[in-house]
Amino acid sequence: MKKRATTQNYGRGNLALLVLGAFGVVYGDIGTSPLYALNEMFFKHGDIGISPENVYGAIGLVLWAITIVVALKYTIFVLRADQDSEGGVFALLSLINKKGSKGTNKGTAFIILLLILAAGLLFGDGMITPAISVISAVEGLGVATPSLQPYIISITIAILTALFLFQRKGTAKVGGIFGPIAIIWFAAISILGLGQIIHYPGIIRAFNPYYIILLLRHTDFRALLLVLGSVMLVVTGGEALYADMGHFGKKAIRISWFSMVYPALLLNYLGQGAYLLSGQAIRSENIFYSMVPGSLLYPMIILATFATIIASQALISGGFSLASQAVGLGLFPRLRIIHTHNEHEGQIYVPFVNWMLYAGCVLLVVIFKASTNLASAYGLAVSGVMLITSLGMYSISRTYWNWSVPKSLALFGFFAIIDASFLFANSLKFLDGGFVPLLIGLTIFALMTTWQWGRRHISAAYAAYPTLTVKEIIKLKEDAENSVPRSIVILAPDPITALTDKVTPLLQIIWDRFHVLPKDIIFLTVEIIKEPFLHTHRYKVTKLQNNNGKGSVTSVVVHFGFMEDPNVESILENLAAQREIQTDEHPKNWIIYSLQERVIPEEPMNIFQQIRFRLFQLLLQNSTNADEYFSLGRDIGLSTEVLAVKLK
Repeated sequence: MKKRATTQNYGRGNLALLVLGAFGVVYGDIGTSPLYALNEMFFKHGDIGISPENVYGAIGLVLWAITIVVALKYTIFVLRADQDSEGGVFALLSLINKKGSKGTNKGTAFIILLLILAAGLLFGDGMITPAISVISAVEGLGVATPSLQPYIISITIAILTALFLFQRKGTAKVGGIFGPIAIIWFAAISILGLGQIIHYPGIIRAFNPYYIILLLRHTDFRALLLVLGSVMLVVTGGEALYADMGHFGKKAIRISWFSMVYPALLLNYLGQGAYLLSGQAIRSENIFYSMVPGSLLYPMIILATFATIIASQALISGGFSLASQAVGLGLFPRLRIIHTHNEHEGQIYVPFVNWMLYAGCVLLVVIFKASTNLASAYGLAVSGVMLITSLGMYSISRTYWNWSVPKSLALFGFFAIIDASFLFANSLKFLDGGFVPLLIGLTIFALMTTWQWGRRHISAAYAAYPTLTVKEIIKLKEDAENSVPRSIVILAPDPITALTDKVTPLLQIIWDRFHVLPKDIIFLTVEIIKEPFLHTHRYKVTKLQNNNGKGSVTSVVVHFGFMEDPNVESILENLAAQREIQTDEHPKNWIIYSLQERVIPEEPMNIFQQIRFRLFQLLLQNSTNADEYFSLGRDIGLSTEVLAVKLK
C-alpha cells in the first residue's frame, strides 16, 4: 500500500502552483485561436473583405464574444456549478439528477439526455482540438520556408505522438512544464498585438457595438452566418475552463484568466485588426504570422507549436475528467483510472481515453490535411455543448441558487440565444466536415445510453433474484448437520449489515446448487472515498453470526483513499490475524467469490434492439472486473460465478 506523501501547505504557494498549472493546461485551446480564427473570417470561409467598417465590426464581434461567452458566462457563473469541486457537463448532470429541477420531470429528463449528448460532443471536440491546434502552428513553417510544406503532416503527427505519450506523467507535471511556456506565449501575443495597436490606435473603435450593427446590416444572411461560424473559433476552449475545474479549482482558473489570458487575447485580436487596417502585406493569408518580424518568425513558430501542444492538453485532461465522471455516474464501463497527484483528486490519467483520442487526432490530420479544412469541422460540436450548458445552468440557478424564473430566464436565456446563434451558423459547416464531431458525439452518446440501459436491466435482475435474508441463512447454517470446512469471501456491491438484509445472488446460487453452506461467510464491500489517504476507520466489521460450532457470518466494509492501492487481500489477512473475523487460519484455504454477468437476448428482438444488445455485450466484455480492479485472487483462491441475465 502506498505511503502518504509529504503534505503541501494549501496557502499562497500552493495556489500559485495551481495558477501556473492552469496556464499550462486549461487555456491552450482558446489561447491559440488567434493563429487561425481571423484568417477564416477574412480570407477563408467568412471572406468578408477588408474595409474599416468590416474590420471594426468583425473585431468587435470577437471581443464581445470572448467577454460575454467566456469571461461572463463561464468564468463568473458556470464555474459556480461544481459537484464536489468537479466541473464539466457531468457535474451539471449530477447536480440536476441529484435534486431535480423545479420544472417538470419530463423537462428534467430531457436536460439530462442533452447533457449526456454534450459529453459525447466534447469527446469529439477533444479529437479535433489537438489536430487543428498543432497543424495550425506547424503550418507557420510553410509561411517561413515553402519547401517544408510537404512535411507538415508528418511533423504534426510526430508532435501529437509525443504529447499523448507524455500524458502518463499526469496533468500536474504537464502543467508545471507547460505553465511557464504558456505565460511566455500570452506575453508574446500581448506584445505583438500592442505593437500594432500603437501604430494604429483607431482600432479601439472596435469596442463600439455600433460597428457590429453596421456589419450585421450590410452583410447578406449566408455571409453573416459564415462570419459567426468563424467568430465561434475564438471562444472554443471556453468550455475547458469548466471541464478542467476539478484539476485546478475555480479560484486558480479565475485568477489566471483575468490576470493574463483575457487581456492577452483582447490585445492580440485588436492588434490583428490594426494590422489589417494598416494595409501591410499579409503573407500566405495568415494575419498572425504576418505581424511577426522576419527575424522572430522561427522562434514564434516554435513558441506557437508549444502553445498548441498546451491547447491539446486542455481537451485531453478534460476528456480524462469526463471519462472518470461517466464511470462514477454509471454511464460508462469501469475503466482503469490512474491518479497522478497525491493531494488533488482531479488530476488523473485514463489510458483508454488517451489512446482513443490519439487515434482520432491522427486520423483527422491524415484526412483533412490542413487547418482550414479542419476549421470546417470545428465549432459545431462546441456550440452545441455551450447551448446545452446554458439550458442546464437555468435548472441549476432555479434549484440551487433559488433564483426566480424571470432572473434565471433573463441571464441564461440571453446566453442561450447567443449559443443558439453560433450553433445555427455552424450548421452550414455540416457537410464540409461538421458531421465529424457530431458523429463522434452521437457515437459516445449511444455508448453511454446503451451502458446505462444495460446496467439498469442487470440491477433489476439482481433485485428480482429470489434470495434469502441474512437471518434465514444463519438459521440454515445452525440447523445443518454439515458445512463446507472453508472460509468464503463474497463481493457485495452494497454493504450487508443487518439480519433483514437480503444476501447477494451469488450466495443464493451456492446454496441452490450444493444445499450446503461454508462454515465462515464474509460479505465484503469495498468503497473508495474522496480523500487521498486514509489512516483511521479503514474498515468496519459487523458480526452477524458468531458461533464457534456452526461458524460465522460477517460483514466487512473496507475504505480506501483514491491515491491508495486497494490491496483488499492484505486487509482480510490482517483482520484474520487479529481475530476480528472468524476464518480458517490459513488464507490458502479461503475462496473469494466474484460475480460476473453474461447477458443473453430475450427473443424476439427487432433490429434496433439487437444492435443495442450487441453493443452492450461488447461494452460488458471490455469492462474491468471488480476482482481485477481490487487485485483479488493473487494470494487467496478466486472463484468467479457467471450469472445469466436476460435483456429485452
